[in-house]
Amino acid sequence: MKNIVWVWRILVGLLFIFSGLIKINDPLGFSYKLEEYFEVFHIGFLNSLALSLAIILCSLEIILGFALLIGVRAVSVAWGLLLLIIFFAFLTFYSAYFKVVQTCGCFGDAIPLTPWQSFSKDLVLLLLIIVLFINRRTIKPLFGKRTGDNLLIASVVVAVGIGLYTYNFLPVIDFLPYKVGANIPDEMKTPPDAKPDEYQITYHLKNKKTGEAKVMNDKDYMKSNIWKDDNWTIVGAPEQVLVKKGFTPKIIDLSIQDAQGNSYTKELLASPFYNLIIVAYDLDHTDVEAIGRLNALAANLAQNFNTRTVLLTSNSAKDAEAFSKANHLVMDIFYADGVPLKTMVRANPGIFLMKNGTIINKWHYHSMPKYEDLVKEYFQK
Repeated sequence: MKNIVWVWRILVGLLFIFSGLIKINDPLGFSYKLEEYFEVFHIGFLNSLALSLAIILCSLEIILGFALLIGVRAVSVAWGLLLLIIFFAFLTFYSAYFKVVQTCGCFGDAIPLTPWQSFSKDLVLLLLIIVLFINRRTIKPLFGKRTGDNLLIASVVVAVGIGLYTYNFLPVIDFLPYKVGANIPDEMKTPPDAKPDEYQITYHLKNKKTGEAKVMNDKDYMKSNIWKDDNWTIVGAPEQVLVKKGFTPKIIDLSIQDAQGNSYTKELLASPFYNLIIVAYDLDHTDVEAIGRLNALAANLAQNFNTRTVLLTSNSAKDAEAFSKANHLVMDIFYADGVPLKTMVRANPGIFLMKNGTIINKWHYHSMPKYEDLVKEYFQK
């Protein structure tokens, strides 16, 4: 049993640390996932706390996983792991059974899992943690109490510090489809030889004369030629179930329009020149000071290098025009849905430098480049 506990201890500890690090690499993205759950459970009033809760939950995974590995405060850690995995298992089961939140965000955007895959993973973890919980008093620390507590405090500082850093300066590793180097038009294409989704269709049949009922899938339905028999009729709507997922482009929901609803997606993505793209999905909560600095940057680039700067937002045209006038913006304004805009860059506003549809670089507004540095790096080559 001691050997089993040691193996389980290492597996659970490393998995919790890995899961926490993946999510805390993008705490804003995980906060969006929490907001989806808040809407499902009709507790949208917690949306303002989503980011703080995201950082806390991700940090807890890292801290509890590390504490388990070094054996510090084993009884409290065992309780924390048990309660946390029960919470996660409930969420993933609810998502899978009621088909509400279709990606749980367990491993962020790095390893997307279906709800049932997520629940299966949590179920295995729950069983492992129950074994550790039952044997919690046999978990021995690797260090003395004072050293262990100091290491635990250090893990808290590191975990929370990573969350604050990645929130303020973008993820350290970008797993999103709009990462640096990605060509957006290519990410939107479906190859000619790509396999589509495969579905199984189930028919409920009833014989008009005898009242006999049958259930058949689409293949048996066609093979048996029962469809030629007028005595058999289909009852209700056929059931369609996805049996094999086909190819899906990484970017499927990007559509850029002007205030009149005209599409500009191809035009903006096909430009052979450098373009500066400012993404402010919500102008009501964007950093106005950063917008002002970006506006000055856009004016200088337009005057000296004839560079076009575009502001993308999900606000209404009326609100965006009012915002533009109030802040004397010199950039063109276009509109897109908030979901792809949030996926483009985890900042409000965020900045893209793009050419031929390829993302050359991207920045959080906290780390936006100076005009001189931008010119030296890209426009004077």
